[in-house]
Amino acid sequence: MTPGWRLAHVLRAPSLAMDFTAREWTELFAVARAEQMAGTLAHRLNGLALPAAVQRLVDDAIASAGQVRLAALWEAEMARRALAPLGMPVVLLKGTAFAAAGLSPSVGRNIGDLDILVPRDRIGEAEAALLAAGWEWVKPDPYDDAYYRRWMHELPPLIHRERDRMIDVHHTILPLTARITPDAEALLAASEPLGNGLSILSRPDRLLHAAAHLLADGDLAGGMRNLWDIHCMFASGASSGLTERARRHGLIREMARAARLSHALYGTEVPPEWQGLGVIDRLYLRRLTARDGWGRQTRKLTRLGFYARSHWLRMPPLMLARHLWTKYRKGYRPVG
Repeated sequence: MTPGWRLAHVLRAPSLAMDFTAREWTELFAVARAEQMAGTLAHRLNGLALPAAVQRLVDDAIASAGQVRLAALWEAEMARRALAPLGMPVVLLKGTAFAAAGLSPSVGRNIGDLDILVPRDRIGEAEAALLAAGWEWVKPDPYDDAYYRRWMHELPPLIHRERDRMIDVHHTILPLTARITPDAEALLAASEPLGNGLSILSRPDRLLHAAAHLLADGDLAGGMRNLWDIHCMFASGASSGLTERARRHGLIREMARAARLSHALYGTEVPPEWQGLGVIDRLYLRRLTARDGWGRQTRKLTRLGFYARSHWLRMPPLMLARHLWTKYRKGYRPVG
């Protein structure tokens, strides 16, 4: 069993780890850290009769995840205060949304940037309010700035000058140049208020956003964590009305594949028609589990293929060629 698959099996059934050797424990936590799932793993293991050294790792990971959660919620509150005078809808996305609503994917989850969704026709107001509240640009390059504003689904990223925390302000969930165009107005209209001026996406839309982020807008980096989010949401009953909603957003194929992958990796209970793996699905699983025992990325050709795929999904061929040539001239190279 490869280290990536071993992590998936332990998340699915933590008691499988009880007979691990010291080396297997080391590899397990190395891969979990690399996948930003150490806190998730720790919560799954906590309460078992663990070796003392492993219990210390578990305690540290749980404490660290708690601090990350508090910092993420505080950043959401700061954004709420900055945007409250505008009276516009502000929807939390991804990890911060899970934490703010106390949803099951948030248990031990690592949370990076603050992601929010606002109406596209008011994004200029949101930008001005955040700049006035202490956020500033991360990407000062004119090409990058123009690229984000014209073609992307979000403003160029902002970082707070004092707290050193980033915020991504979205007006939809996929780039405007992407082949799939989710209904952003429907996402906002169906969002669920938290009672503090902030909202989160509806239950099916949370699942669809996770599937879109994983399969229609990236190279599957961090995919094990994203699939765990999907696993937890299915387990909590978020699939009601999912098929109809997926058709509305043009994400039925992506949602079906995400469900198949989650079922294969974590044993997620999904509809029977979403349980059989195809040949291409196995390639996705090969990419998702591409880690060695040190947590380092492996399968370079597979990763390169998915990197190319991510750009192909984002924009038409001629635009893609111009974009990649421009980035190459500026000295950008893909990592790994």
